[in-house]
Amino acid sequence: GGREANQVSDDYRYQDGNYDAPNDGYYRGGDEPAQEEDAQSDVTEGHDEDDEVYEGEYQGIPHPDDIKEKQKKRAPAVADEYRDRADLMAERMEDEEQLAHQYENIIEECGHGRFQWTLFFVLGLALMADGVEVFVVGFVLPSAEKDMCLSSSNKGMLGLIVYLGMMVGAVLLGGLADKLGRKQCLIISLAINAAFAFLSSFVQGYGFFLFCRLISGLGIGGTLPIVFAYFSEFLSREKRGEHLSWLCMFWMIGGIYASAMAWSIIPHYGWGFSMGTKYHFHSWRVFVLVCSLPCIASLVALKFMPESPRFLLEIGKHDEAWMILKQVHDTNMRAKGEPERVFTVSYIKTPKQVDEFIEIQSSTGTWYQRWLVRITTILKQVWDNVLYCLTAQYRMNTLMLAVVWFTMALSYYGLIVWFPDMIRYLQDEAYDSRVKIFDEEEVSHFTFNFTLENQIHRNGEYRNDKFIGMKFKEVKFEDSLFEDCYFEDVTSSETFFENCTIISTVFYNTDLYEHKFINCRLINSTFMKEKEGCHIDFEEDNDFLIYLVSFLGSLSVLPGNIISALLMDKIGRIKMIGGSMLISAVCCFFLFFGNSESAMIGWQCLFCGASIAAWNALDVITVELYPTDKRATAFGILNGLCKFGAILGNSIFSSFVGITKVVPILLASSALVGGGLLALRLPETREQVLM
Repeated sequence: GGREANQVSDDYRYQDGNYDAPNDGYYRGGDEPAQEEDAQSDVTEGHDEDDEVYEGEYQGIPHPDDIKEKQKKRAPAVADEYRDRADLMAERMEDEEQLAHQYENIIEECGHGRFQWTLFFVLGLALMADGVEVFVVGFVLPSAEKDMCLSSSNKGMLGLIVYLGMMVGAVLLGGLADKLGRKQCLIISLAINAAFAFLSSFVQGYGFFLFCRLISGLGIGGTLPIVFAYFSEFLSREKRGEHLSWLCMFWMIGGIYASAMAWSIIPHYGWGFSMGTKYHFHSWRVFVLVCSLPCIASLVALKFMPESPRFLLEIGKHDEAWMILKQVHDTNMRAKGEPERVFTVSYIKTPKQVDEFIEIQSSTGTWYQRWLVRITTILKQVWDNVLYCLTAQYRMNTLMLAVVWFTMALSYYGLIVWFPDMIRYLQDEAYDSRVKIFDEEEVSHFTFNFTLENQIHRNGEYRNDKFIGMKFKEVKFEDSLFEDCYFEDVTSSETFFENCTIISTVFYNTDLYEHKFINCRLINSTFMKEKEGCHIDFEEDNDFLIYLVSFLGSLSVLPGNIISALLMDKIGRIKMIGGSMLISAVCCFFLFFGNSESAMIGWQCLFCGASIAAWNALDVITVELYPTDKRATAFGILNGLCKFGAILGNSIFSSFVGITKVVPILLASSALVGGGLLALRLPETREQVLM
């Protein structure tokens, strides 16, 4: 055996990743089976006039390590059964370290070019879909609450349900991406989001709509951890920080897209249709439909992208990984005008496989039993990955990152909701200050056929009056008398009758329901054919200013995105996170001076622009701190915790609107300061290869 191995080593000299084959073109392998003559010719075939790329270098020329493995083929398999798992894991860790440095050299040889930019735009569309999902519910809520007759509690649940779905999806789909593959899980994630977002635009009931948005959020929640893990594994160390930061810009583009579509679609009531009196497809549903387009586009484009070769190497699929890396190399070289450049890599180290996979024969049990075993096995492996992130090696980094992610999310998402709510509150205060008050008016034999808005009528008397085809908006009647009046085809919004006496009055086809009469006496009055459902008045319920606020808030992160991308690899991830969070905390203090709509919009833009650099650096460092087989899982856990912080931030900050500004501002500032200072204790990963 030793003589044969020496003979092979002499015949095939391995130098710097290349082989020098013997001149006669025949394989000398001792007892190895001889190849057919045609196969021998194909293996050693080099360049020719028609094809400049060396095609045979990898397929037929074995590495010396492969020869030794073949000669000892059965011995290691038996030995591994009796070896301690700790020894196997130690060997795997050593293999992974060798692979990490070799893979970095391979990616540098492949270059950065057309392939990475194509993948950049495909994954950018997926990230854009995530950004759109955050804004959709907030934009449709004013219309949906009228269309579905939503109470205040229902509106609050609809606003939070998307974050709940995203929290679960990030953990579940992020964990699955480390077991099933980046591409496959990203396709599943986008397909779930596209299907249920599309379906939610057509359903009429509140419960079904809530369920669709929950599952839609679950799907899109998995995109963020998978996208960053996927793209990072095609980037070299020198390009990783910068280009992952550029990728973050698509989240901003998603916010701009959602704001622009809401502004251009929702106010157009005619952009819809009705089927009878029960089914209505209003323009806000068209907006929900349009918002699913980035997700669908990314889903289609992703079908033409390959799986991450780094993931394939991690699970032992050497040949597939090599072919994809060669595809990356050849694509980039052709784009650079150097198609003759040869992919010189012929052997890549693969880590030792220690996971126990169970292969179930088709004749074993029923089909659902086989699937049940597969699913439970995969879920157990995902859970093991989750626990691995809390082992001694990663525990401290995971806990510190968790605190930084949580404090950032609590402050950012809390203030993002608080800003529009405060602007609405300031608008309502200004609106209430313009209220018109009428005392002791007496009106008889008069026909009201116009709109009454923002009025209070006290101690009035209305006799033999008709209210036909009119609208009440923010109107209140107090201690008034209605006698022999007639109401027909009346629509009301925030209109109430308090302590009124209503005698011999007919209400026909109105939405003046029982709850709008507070402590009133109804004598010989009749309600006929009440309006069913809720009725939308787009002029009052959809304010252009709210769309503008979201649009400017999304656009304001552009300078921060550009600065963070250019400086990410120069000043490092840690300084970027700490500096951005501390500057954002300072911006929060200036909110004490935001006493007008324009001031609130200005401080919102400043806060968003300052905080985006911390988000970008968090995405980059989270990718780099964990090994390939745990990367998406760890990112999913931290992003799920981020969404939990968003839920808490939304709930806490919105409850103080109109009460006090002190609590939200101090809570956001202190959280940002604490998270920023803790982030400075994280390890710097700028010079680190992907493990």
